[in-house]
Amino acid sequence: MDNNLLLSPALSKRFLDMAARAAIRGMGDVEPNPLVGAVIVRSERDGTAPRIIGMGHHRKFGGPHAEVDAINDCRLRGEDPSGATMYVTLEPCNHTGKTGPCTKSVLTAGISRLVMARRDPNPIGGGGAEVLRKAGVQVTLSQASTLATRISDPFVKRITTGLPWVIAKWAQTIDGRVATRDGDSKWISCETSRRRVHRMRSRVDAILTGEGTIVADNPMLTARGVPRLRRLARRIVISRSLDLVFDFQIITTAKQAPVTFFCSNAAYRSNQHFREYLQGRGAEVVPLPGVDGTTDLDLRAALKYLVEKHGISTVLVESGPRLMRRLFKQDLVDEVHVYVAPKILGDAEAHSAVDGFAVRQISATRKLSMLAMRRSGEDALLMYGRGVMQ
Repeated sequence: MDNNLLLSPALSKRFLDMAARAAIRGMGDVEPNPLVGAVIVRSERDGTAPRIIGMGHHRKFGGPHAEVDAINDCRLRGEDPSGATMYVTLEPCNHTGKTGPCTKSVLTAGISRLVMARRDPNPIGGGGAEVLRKAGVQVTLSQASTLATRISDPFVKRITTGLPWVIAKWAQTIDGRVATRDGDSKWISCETSRRRVHRMRSRVDAILTGEGTIVADNPMLTARGVPRLRRLARRIVISRSLDLVFDFQIITTAKQAPVTFFCSNAAYRSNQHFREYLQGRGAEVVPLPGVDGTTDLDLRAALKYLVEKHGISTVLVESGPRLMRRLFKQDLVDEVHVYVAPKILGDAEAHSAVDGFAVRQISATRKLSMLAMRRSGEDALLMYGRGVMQ
């Protein structure tokens, strides 16, 4: 087979998709590094189909990067990567940190062609493509695989904006309700979906909720029943007034799993007794300004704080409609996961996931792109996202 055919959009999509699926395996283990996967392919001279000789992904923070993992896999298979083509979801790094530069490993292995899904926006680690080109490697930027391009979105967003990737999650009935008019929501989703949410909690850096959810459900917001706890997510509570009781589970477990409370500047000053109680239990309390003179807290400032102080890359939102509204209103949601249960409430006064927009024209609605649809036990999981980060 002509080696140039390995650079065709069809084959690029095929192998970059494979690299992206490999990269996902590192979620929860590699952050704040990006998810990266790599596939090494050899084109046989007899014209037969290209053959995969190595696959790899970034497995853990501080460990070998995907390119090195794939090269090592070649050697474990008894294959020589010299002259082969590497497909990788992100431009190889060109700096020495916890590991050496990937560009050096690629060159030492003798890779002759490299197809990457996107450039590395990090000014510290970027520039790898140009180094490889100068050394004689044929480097191609391909956007044939949407999955491979999107896999780096959380990393790209954090590097370019200083904000984490925000995933809003809720369960709803077929007619779009998340709770009855009296607030009952246990349980809309099935057990399979609830187990999936616990796995998600074990892979994100933070879980965000509002004081309304704390009062109504008294949740712990921890990952339970998962085979391996990849991450102990920081629990984040938005409580403008800081007017909570002392024995909520999220407070009593503050020393077992980290908790941050965000409140208004006024509440931080006036509610000193409760603030000091929270801090004594091991919780962090942070004051926030309002947005444009309103009573809404500046959630963008909260997210920036989480990145700067705690290195947060991904945030899962499990909250009621008021906090959801504020997050969407401040344009902070990147991805939406909706579990649709085969149930109907049929009540116009039952609660929906996002309240308060009062959009009067369909043309003015917020539009997201469909990412995936999956069956989750009795439920359907619908996944939506905004456009690819630039």
